[in-house]
Amino acid sequence: MTRSTRLLLIIGVIVVLLGGGAYAGVSMLRSHVDDAIPQADLFGPSDTPSPSAPGSPSPSASPTPPAGSDIKGPLNILIVGVDTREAQKSWPAHGDAVMIMHVNADLSSAWLTSLPRDLVVRVPAFKPSNYGGTAHTKLTHAMTFGARVPGTGRFDMAQGFQLMAKAVSGYTGIARFDAGAVVTFTGYRDLINAMGGVDIYVDQKIVSIHRAPDGKLRPSCGGCSHGYSGPQATYNVGTMHMTGWQALDYGRQRYTAGSEYTRQRHQRQLIKAMAARAFSGDLLTSPGRLEAILQALGKTMVFDGRGHTPSAWAYALRKLTPAAITLVGLPGHGVYTGGKYQGEALDSVQASYFAALRKDQLAGWVKTHPKLVNVDPRA
Repeated sequence: MTRSTRLLLIIGVIVVLLGGGAYAGVSMLRSHVDDAIPQADLFGPSDTPSPSAPGSPSPSASPTPPAGSDIKGPLNILIVGVDTREAQKSWPAHGDAVMIMHVNADLSSAWLTSLPRDLVVRVPAFKPSNYGGTAHTKLTHAMTFGARVPGTGRFDMAQGFQLMAKAVSGYTGIARFDAGAVVTFTGYRDLINAMGGVDIYVDQKIVSIHRAPDGKLRPSCGGCSHGYSGPQATYNVGTMHMTGWQALDYGRQRYTAGSEYTRQRHQRQLIKAMAARAFSGDLLTSPGRLEAILQALGKTMVFDGRGHTPSAWAYALRKLTPAAITLVGLPGHGVYTGGKYQGEALDSVQASYFAALRKDQLAGWVKTHPKLVNVDPRA
């Protein structure tokens, strides 16, 4: 199996679209993958033109350039993980994981960082949901406020993503995202299972709030610690092969040393572990495994390539590998008013990080901030 084939099969997993290889390999699965991954307009109308979006057709070259050859760097990709709580039909969408991937000008290196779900930001007014705007609130609320469909009890995640993107742009100064994706947590679980699990280095002991050792949900209990009772799944320090529920559970725990910032690190770690799994030699050795992954992809995410298909993005980012992704953890702290928790604020170093991102100078920035780079001790 070629690297480009593996790329197409994980394109919806990590959005970062890793891989490379001959375009013939990309073309072989292009239609199948583009059909499998739901695509939607996640960003809505914009007055800011895209330097890489399709425009007026130009005279055909001979041979015709591959789809995606017009996607130029640097690029910024917004990834939002949502907790829809499928068992609770009236539960609104929440943006529980917000990640920004920056890819450099020659599309060979990438940097992945997170924004806290409770980051205190300005969420602007949003007409499609009749949201009037607020001075400051938690970032996670942007998805909920934007997703409401007026006059109904429904929530539209694509609509919610629009407001989330506006709030993130306002905070980071990133004027325009070149691609984006909404990813469901349940979809991640099923996708990891379809991939055969992932290997993750557990960097600190994690005791699950939500799951028992057999993966079943712990029963609710009034007055118990965090509202649950019974035995707890535990992840001890060291390399562990995780199934879907284990990886998802590990990445969702925030009652740990480091709290929300540890959870963000583990979520980024999960993304990279999935990328590494996609590059392993034994993945997708049978048509049945291929079909299971494609079906899981379709249930995991909705993608917006700003006019480009997933396979076009696969071609554009063909030089990326898991080793070329740098994980960056921006430190922060809780914000309190009168002793009441209001949310999170990132430390002042975030300003220089996003300034370097906007100038495509993150390679130099991480060299001067090595302690903020998440390093796998196995490397």
